[in-house]
Amino acid sequence: MKNKKINIAIDGYSSCGKSTLAKAIAKKMGYLFIDSGAMYRAITYYFIKKKLINALDIGNIDLVKELNNVDVQFIKNEVNSEYSIFLNGQNVNEEIRKMEVNQLVSKVASVKEVRQKLVLLQQNIGKNGGVVMDGRDIGSVVFPNAEVKFFLTADPKVRAQRRWLEIQEQNVSFEEVLKNVEERDYLDTSRKESPLIQVKDAIVIDNSNLNQNEQLELALQYIEKKL
Repeated sequence: MKNKKINIAIDGYSSCGKSTLAKAIAKKMGYLFIDSGAMYRAITYYFIKKKLINALDIGNIDLVKELNNVDVQFIKNEVNSEYSIFLNGQNVNEEIRKMEVNQLVSKVASVKEVRQKLVLLQQNIGKNGGVVMDGRDIGSVVFPNAEVKFFLTADPKVRAQRRWLEIQEQNVSFEEVLKNVEERDYLDTSRKESPLIQVKDAIVIDNSNLNQNEQLELALQYIEKKL
């Protein structure tokens, strides 16, 4: 398997640093990093811009028709070799991280038509291996045959603190962020369509007391054993 490019699936709760770990592993191994959550955020941002959803519900819209108007891509920046997410040709890396998107993304991600569209896209990206992808259903639905699967978790208050430090410029209180983290945990694990679960063959990493380097080293040790 040393010469074969494998797929690495990283699932877990919100604000667990899944994307940070996935990006670091991909850089170390020369793989493609895909933040599946950013794809759901991009579609959520599209719905918000079009005034098709609000804090209460997604509204009575023709989802299939609307989703046909959505083009989501990851495009590599040749200067820093990092990938940015583009929505209909526009770089939306910063816009999709705003609190308004945070509050609605779990609801959008629970919609069957949205998940069907993105799962097919994600599976196509990883069909030849060499992909590190993070999200909520990567090991269970997108890449059920991934050679390495991780499941990340951490104390909700620790996760809220990390997230709050990231978005302080948005003038949001810690209590609001903690409430959002807990609500997303509930929505992600209880939704009907592809809920967040810990699959049997996933390697669990609780990073409540780990820094980014410690977490990366631990993950790389597991990957090396698999290879």
